[in-house]
Order: sequence, then structure tokens, then C-alpha cells
Amino acid sequence: MSTLPPRQPVELAKCYRLLNHGPTVLVGSAHAGRRNVMAAAWTMPLDFSPPKVAVVIDRTTLTRELVEASGEFSLNVPSRAVAAAALTAGSVSGRERDKSGLPGLAMDAASRIGAPLLDGCLAWLECRVIPEPHIQDRYDLFLGEVVAAWADPRVFRDGHWEFAPDGPRSIHYVAGGNFFETGAAFEVAPE
Repeated sequence: MSTLPPRQPVELAKCYRLLNHGPTVLVGSAHAGRRNVMAAAWTMPLDFSPPKVAVVIDRTTLTRELVEASGEFSLNVPSRAVAAAALTAGSVSGRERDKSGLPGLAMDAASRIGAPLLDGCLAWLECRVIPEPHIQDRYDLFLGEVVAAWADPRVFRDGHWEFAPDGPRSIHYVAGGNFFETGAAFEVAPE
């Protein structure tokens, strides 16, 4: 007899949502006087030294055009305070609407790249594209070397996230306009 909890089938077209609970990020981009921001749920760290990340940027987006032209992007980790702006950033094309004025997401200068950093966020990573044309073209996957990183000291101290019960938290997009916030932390010792 099985001891697994009850299970329900998930259609394959939606199975990515089972793993899609990492923090939502906002991808900042800029080139030749144009700036844009888009939301991305598919991003991950890849390496420690030098630090590298991966992010999926669809080939039809203005962000993709700007990232390919500049070779740079920023990853910004938003909080609940800017969730509506994050949803808009992920739902509206920068070709149709200037997203630089989204409420709570003012664009600030980065220290080492031309792509903007976004207000209302809890963490910021400045990245330079590691050219991998095959995976960019085939999978829309961009690799970046992190050249500078920043965090809000209210939530990130001594190299760890520390979310206070009443403080800001990262948000996680799970489709259909639905988000959740990072929950309470707990520690487990190895057995």
C-alpha cells in the first residue's frame, strides 16, 4: 500500500508551474537611449565564482532586442509593494507602452552596466551577457555574469535572506495574476 499523499494529474502544458516558485524578477534593459523592464519567472543562479545566472527572455520582446544590442541586463527582485507593476511589466510589451513610469518602479542608474536598477525591489544584480548564441536562439536562454549585486539590508544581511514577519518579502508568480510571498523561514539540522 502506498504511503504517498493523494495525487492529481497535471497537464504537461502547465507542469512548469510545479517548479515555478522561485522569486519573480524584473529584467531591466537599455540600449541607445531606450530602456525597458519585463517580468521573468524563469531565472536561476548557475555558478559561484564568478557568479553566473540564467534567465529566459522571449525572442519577441523589446527586452530581448535591448539585451542583445547592449550585452547587459539587470535582475531586480520585487516585493509585494510593486506586484501590480510587476504584473504589468510582464503583461504589456515595451513596444506598446513605455514601462519606465510604472508606479513604484522608477529606473535608477546601475554602477557597472547601462541597464537600469528598479526601485521597489529587494535585490539587484547587474549582469553582462555571456554569449551563447545556440542556447539564446534555440531556447531563449541567456547566461549572465553578475558584475555587481545589491540587497535591501532590511531583508538581506550577512549573506542570508531574513524576512521579518511584518517586513517586505520577495514575491513569486504562479500564473493567472496570482502571486505569493516568501513564507516564514525555518532551519533543519542534518540527521
